[in-house]
Amino acid sequence: MTKANPYFITGENRPSNWLITCDHASNHIPDHYDANLGLSQEDLDRHIAYDIGAIGVSECLAKELDCPMIASHFSRLLIDPNRGENDPTLIMQLYDGSIIPANKNISDNAIQTRLDEYYRPYHGALAHLAARQEDTIICAIHSFTPQLQGKAKRPWQIGILSAYDKRFTAPFIEALRANEALQSKAHSLGEELCIGDNEPYDGDLPGDAIDKHALQHGRLNLLIELRSDLIETPSEQSQWASLLAPILRETLSKIGAP
Repeated sequence: MTKANPYFITGENRPSNWLITCDHASNHIPDHYDANLGLSQEDLDRHIAYDIGAIGVSECLAKELDCPMIASHFSRLLIDPNRGENDPTLIMQLYDGSIIPANKNISDNAIQTRLDEYYRPYHGALAHLAARQEDTIICAIHSFTPQLQGKAKRPWQIGILSAYDKRFTAPFIEALRANEALQSKAHSLGEELCIGDNEPYDGDLPGDAIDKHALQHGRLNLLIELRSDLIETPSEQSQWASLLAPILRETLSKIGAP
């Protein structure tokens, strides 16, 4: 059986030094993994399997910035490309109330197979794209569910994650909070604008995609988390990309080259 490519790239020859990444673009489980890892279609359609809406935003934002975009073509439940190879959450066995049957008691050989067939090819392609220019800026697009099971509703419309490198993220968060279009967007939802600084997750995750391809190379970077109920449709995805692109460009202009 021919295996599908574990990643796809759009706009590879676009000239901008931005690089958009979408680590959790797909809920695809390859055919040779029987019964979708033992999960129901309902679970595969949940946020546990992929970042809902993230690929649409990524593709639109890459067009806005005239830059390449790379996305995974396998579910994070198969193996998570936004984790280090030694991270205990690289292959999840339980996620937001759902057990992943095929990941329970997974063998070391099976883990190596997933690393070799999916995780490493994705990161190899990402590394190649990131190295195409000396001043590449990596912008990772993710989404988060509005509410985990048994937890309070999350108030943020958008979160910006970072580790120790705040060169881009700090002024970008400041610009987001001051942006009138984003404030109007939140008010149209009956909400106050709420920008998360390392919320709803901590961006300091050694070995993750930003660490591997940006921090270890001194590249400017940020990881954007959008609340998934705000980017469910192509129209919403395009709108958010159009809101974010000028703020990204203005922030880069403000801080200058790395």
